[in-house]
Amino acid sequence: MSSSRHMLGRFGRRKKETTEKTPSVIQSPAPETSSVDNNEKTKAEVSGQRLPRFNHNGHQVSRGIHPDGESGRGWIHPWHFLRICFRSSCTASKCVNILWPFVPAAIAIHFARTEAHTWCFALNYVAMVPTANLIGFAGQELARKLPKVIGVLLETLLGSIVELVVFMVLLQQNNENDNMIPVIQAAILGSILANLLLCLGTCFVVGGLLREKQSFDAAISEVGSGLLLIAAFGLTIPCAFSTSIGTGTMDPEVMQDSILKISRATAVILLLAYLVFVWFQMKTHHSVYQDLLEEEEQRDEDRHLDLLKDKLTFTECIVALIIALACVSMHAVFLVKEIDYIKERGVSDMILGLILIPVVEKAAEHLTAVDEAWDNQMSLALAHVLGATVQTALFNSSLVVIVGWCLNKNMNLDFELFQVVTLILAILVVGSFLRDGESNYLEGSLCVLIYAIIGVAAWYYPSPSIEDSATQTTAFGYTPQSSGSATG
Repeated sequence: MSSSRHMLGRFGRRKKETTEKTPSVIQSPAPETSSVDNNEKTKAEVSGQRLPRFNHNGHQVSRGIHPDGESGRGWIHPWHFLRICFRSSCTASKCVNILWPFVPAAIAIHFARTEAHTWCFALNYVAMVPTANLIGFAGQELARKLPKVIGVLLETLLGSIVELVVFMVLLQQNNENDNMIPVIQAAILGSILANLLLCLGTCFVVGGLLREKQSFDAAISEVGSGLLLIAAFGLTIPCAFSTSIGTGTMDPEVMQDSILKISRATAVILLLAYLVFVWFQMKTHHSVYQDLLEEEEQRDEDRHLDLLKDKLTFTECIVALIIALACVSMHAVFLVKEIDYIKERGVSDMILGLILIPVVEKAAEHLTAVDEAWDNQMSLALAHVLGATVQTALFNSSLVVIVGWCLNKNMNLDFELFQVVTLILAILVVGSFLRDGESNYLEGSLCVLIYAIIGVAAWYYPSPSIEDSATQTTAFGYTPQSSGSATG
């Protein structure tokens, strides 16, 4: 009995020893494997090589390209390029591409029928819509390949390229009577009003059709509203100065020279404010906007479908931008050359600058923002709308004044009182709607209706005649749009 216990004890000890040794034997290969992997990673890092990354579509991600923007192709493929560009980013943009036959027709009629001024204006006006849409789509594809914050800023900048081209062409076509200055001034404020009232209102309506309400982040709305108030303050100072002092106490030529200098100083300061805003977004508060925009991307209700779509390569994005910019520039030149003939038919400077030009030059940006609102990405749509508005108010308006200064053009910021009042009221109305961080179709409808009221008033607003500008002064003792003798 004692011998059997002794044998069981020995067997038990051996079993226990075997059990204790077994895990070490089984687990021993794991550290060797991990050490081999670590050695391979270390060798790859030392040699400067990186392990390949793959995106959701199985495409290997190129270095420096965001996975969402990886196309899986290189260089340029004509068939894929045409197919992807025609498909565009959404159904509305795809429908706009049907207008591409107007592009060659507008170019042809400019050279073949020089006396058909109305047809030339109308065709070039319509032809700017698909070309501006291509700029917006190519900019969106290019922005997908970059970090979120940089991508949104680039997309906003490219969306305003059409506006800048039109402003510069108008400025270059300005004559000694400053016939284009009122149109440029109206177009600056018209772009702001089109973004704040027409585009943002449409976003609220489209986003609220299928939802009771939509919410957006306060970081975007508060910063955007504050910058718009600063821009309104700067843009209204020259008008306030001329209205307050222009009672006959100052010589008209001296006052005009003073207004010109105030406008140029204001333009430099507003440009500095825009640079501070860009630095705020890209450097000091980059992480805040980055996290916010990435979170907003996840709210896209058809994100899975967008990720599966074929995308343009980096080279194709650049080619598309070059083609679209060339076409937009041509149409802008042809369009502006016909403005004098259109004004002879009774179309005022106010309706041209405040309504007609902003609607066509902002078409691509508006389609992008409305599509984002439809996909329940209201913060992203608001970022595009307010970003484009801030860029027009702070950057584009300042740039056109500074360029006019360099070209010895009397471009100033002395807007009409009607324009200033509509600008301030529009900013106040939109600011009140953004205060609660929520939107619905009622607020959007009211914004669009306010824009319609402004359009009706602009239609009946008279244009100052050249003869009256040269021989008469306004009730304040001078003519705001007259060139005077100031050279600044």
